[in-house]
Amino acid sequence: MKEELIKAAIEARESAYAPYSNFKVGAAILMEDGSIYTGCNIENASFGATNCAERTAIFKAVSEGKHVIKELAVIGDTNSYTYPCGICRQVITEFADSADMKIYIIKNENDYLEKTLGEIMPGFFTKKDLDENKENK
Repeated sequence: MKEELIKAAIEARESAYAPYSNFKVGAAILMEDGSIYTGCNIENASFGATNCAERTAIFKAVSEGKHVIKELAVIGDTNSYTYPCGICRQVITEFADSADMKIYIIKNENDYLEKTLGEIMPGFFTKKDLDENKENK
């Protein structure tokens, strides 16, 4: 499944709309039910309106009722490893199955890093933190 997810992210990168930065990013996520969703970055002249590949894939899955991510693959620059940005890491955290969720940071099909969510987002903030805050009031 890892290989299929990596290939899907690489293919998704080709659909990126990046006329301003020319920095294409592709992502693929494996959901709890085995389905795979892909996404690419979509830039906007108002840079704040730009959407990252990871969030595009996640939002597609969530919009179809899927809420638990098992694995994620992301590729940006093919000469170096491109990690998810901070906003994407927080969104990934919202839907990850656990801190041990696998994240593949890809240069190409044969060159990638295998990390966990906990490694790239230590001490993350979740709905559990909100629930604990309510209990302490």
